[in-house]
Amino acid sequence: MVAAVLRWYADNARDLPWRHPGAPEEVAWPVLVSEVMLQQTPVARVEPVWRAWLERWPSPAALAAEAAGEAVRAWGRLGYPRRALRLHAAAVAVVERHGGRVPSDPQALLALPGVGSYTAAAVGAFAFGQRVAVVDTNVRRVLARAVQGRAQPAPALTAAETALAVEVLPEAPAGDSRLPARWSVAVMELGALVCTARAPRCGACPVADLCAWQRAGAPPDDGPARRGQAWHGTDRQVRGRLLALLRDAPGPLDGPALSAAWDDDEQRERCLASLAEDGLVVPSGGGWSLPL
Repeated sequence: MVAAVLRWYADNARDLPWRHPGAPEEVAWPVLVSEVMLQQTPVARVEPVWRAWLERWPSPAALAAEAAGEAVRAWGRLGYPRRALRLHAAAVAVVERHGGRVPSDPQALLALPGVGSYTAAAVGAFAFGQRVAVVDTNVRRVLARAVQGRAQPAPALTAAETALAVEVLPEAPAGDSRLPARWSVAVMELGALVCTARAPRCGACPVADLCAWQRAGAPPDDGPARRGQAWHGTDRQVRGRLLALLRDAPGPLDGPALSAAWDDDEQRERCLASLAEDGLVVPSGGGWSLPL
């Protein structure tokens, strides 16, 4: 299975800028930025923002020297803007603790603000070539089908799934220390492009003949129905509109100006309070602004 997926990846991998080769100390920051941006956000939306971000802030030190609000402003409409604050805080920590270089040590990575086990593993593998299992939704889905014979993985990552990902992770042969990392990105790509959640392209799959799910007759998912997230009229929508106004404003905005974002006063004020609690907006000049 590993050999087949690697051959498929060599012929079908997308040319994504954060995958371009380079010295670990040069690619670690771009990889970290990409992994934070890609959380719950499609590649097509991330790539232009990632390029603009790296052009403006090519190093952790460059970002750390700016106000946190500038990170929120540059985040634009990627969604989940607290990620911008966490990335800014991580850049500050990298400068203060590691001389401006993203650390390779797994525990040091985990100690950075906003870096959890998945992101630490991804940076360790893709930037530094470490043999560590990188387990995202795509990887979980491929392994659930190909190895376990299930239509979908569990709703949340389980210890058994992590153990399976570690079990199938190949060893690094002599002369090819990055093979485990290449496997991790290859199986991730297979899940993103072929072994998709709703309409898998099994005819194009390099391991269809080995897939336990296919051998079992592709049984349907027997787990609870997965519901899509509502958007219109939710606090998430209101928060997004408020942030959009503040990103585009040359200075603080007061209550009347922010009313253009949403006409329900109670919901708007509730959302402003939640944005302030998250550190995404701050009181300024009798109104509100992005963090200074």
